[in-house]
Amino acid sequence: MMLNYDAPLYRPPSEARSLIFQVTLGCSFNECSFCDMYRSKQYSERPWDEVKMEIDLMAKQLPDTRKIFLADGDALNLDSEYIVKIVKYIYEKFPNLERISCYAMPMNILKKTPEELEKMHDAGLNMLYLGIESGSDIVLKKVTKGAISKTIIKSVNKAKDAGYIMSCMIILGLGGKTYSKEHIRGTAEVISACSPHYVGALTLYLENGIKQEFLEKFGEPFVRISDEESLEELHDLISQIETKEEIVFRA
Repeated sequence: MMLNYDAPLYRPPSEARSLIFQVTLGCSFNECSFCDMYRSKQYSERPWDEVKMEIDLMAKQLPDTRKIFLADGDALNLDSEYIVKIVKYIYEKFPNLERISCYAMPMNILKKTPEELEKMHDAGLNMLYLGIESGSDIVLKKVTKGAISKTIIKSVNKAKDAGYIMSCMIILGLGGKTYSKEHIRGTAEVISACSPHYVGALTLYLENGIKQEFLEKFGEPFVRISDEESLEELHDLISQIETKEEIVFRA
């Protein structure tokens, strides 16, 4: 018997072989105009009895699991003590476990105290995936990200200080032709200022269900960049990043 997931279910590419537990459903923010991942869901937090039952079930079926991802898009929005409870119980049930990770938003991290972040990390939550998307405040506002560059930098550094491995995503083409250089310049500045352990470059793709919303919220004509211009953005981004720390860059 396998888990009956509440679809749609998403996870980072590097968690392809991870066991996934849905401790939350949906996204508490859910207003980014470029993202339709959780539009079909109303955000909710799953009760302990349901989470525990699924952990117990999979511990019997997949006892040698080494990586676990906590879904959906907003697991870090849970109360810190609840996260600690979940994480500790998972480690009790999976003796060979090496890593537990989840998605995070800047606001999730910033509302936690340093002590809360450290306590969750010490319990075994090792890695956070955070969407930078863009380092340009102009672009971030136009795509209704709900964060500005300063809060993104602050959140990544705060999590790193607590011991987390940070994997961050950026989106090529998010500013269109008009804000391409602004988008890349700002994104390079943000990455340079917080130096995530991993950076993944994605390419803007708008599902039909949110395309019109994206264009309307952008507030002015949006002209997509070409594939060649996307490669130019990637080249310019990498060339403009200045850091003394090692960053693993994936595209």
